[in-house]
Amino acid sequence: MAKTKLNVNNIEIVLYKQNEDEYISLTDMAKFRDSDRTNYIIQNWMRTRNTIEFLGLWEQLRNPDFKSIEFDAFKNESGSNSFTLTPKKWIESTNGIGIISKSGRYGGTYAHKDIAFEFASWISPTFKLYLITEYQRLKEIETNQYNLEWNVKRILSKTNYHIHTDAVKNFILPDKNYEKDKEWLVYAEEADLLNVALFNCTAKDWREANPGLTKKSMNIRDIASINELAILSNLETLNAQMIKEKVDKFNRYLKLKEIARYQLSVLNEKDFMKALKKLDDNVYVEQKKKLE
Repeated sequence: MAKTKLNVNNIEIVLYKQNEDEYISLTDMAKFRDSDRTNYIIQNWMRTRNTIEFLGLWEQLRNPDFKSIEFDAFKNESGSNSFTLTPKKWIESTNGIGIISKSGRYGGTYAHKDIAFEFASWISPTFKLYLITEYQRLKEIETNQYNLEWNVKRILSKTNYHIHTDAVKNFILPDKNYEKDKEWLVYAEEADLLNVALFNCTAKDWREANPGLTKKSMNIRDIASINELAILSNLETLNAQMIKEKVDKFNRYLKLKEIARYQLSVLNEKDFMKALKKLDDNVYVEQKKKLE
């Protein structure tokens, strides 16, 4: 369950992905109205007829197990002065999946992004616009091919993107012939298959050769250049495809190593940093015109 945070008008709003769907915290969003009465605000929204009809239609389109009879009862009661509805009651009664109640550190009421945007409209049209703008900014970061997950962003934030700290300059690569000694392949996990193809080293062997850096919670990928991280992302995709094609582990390793060497030779000839154009603090794209 991957979590991230949106920052909307200085309010941190938790967003997490469950399977392929994204859910946004209604509890955090309700703080825009009143940070001390978030539950009341959500319940006040859920008691309206428009909200009930929207939730019901969304569930009918997305949820084959949705209980329509219970939904009809809520719809008939909605709007009356005596009608009240909590997220938990809605979920338990209708078997709804669009709204989720969670406990723990990131507890509260969450809703699928379609429903969350509807809630944002009820809170404030201005707030909804800010929320959509921040959400789209996040999507740009995730889809930009040069923002390779959080570790690339971390590298770009350093004054020297090649090396994180002075101590990393002293890392050691194990002196082993992985192509000749194939015993490691038998028990190797997919991550180490990629490590050896790209770095010529398993994670375990690197840790044993660099105990000082290991104590600092560093690993083999922490010493990678941005070019190597770009290639690693490509290798993960290629490896997944070959697994689907039922290519055996040894032949996958040989193919991945060949591709890694070729791509690294191409990228190392290019000054990657000069080829980047900064759109904002988080988004980088390749310059379209030739740089001097």
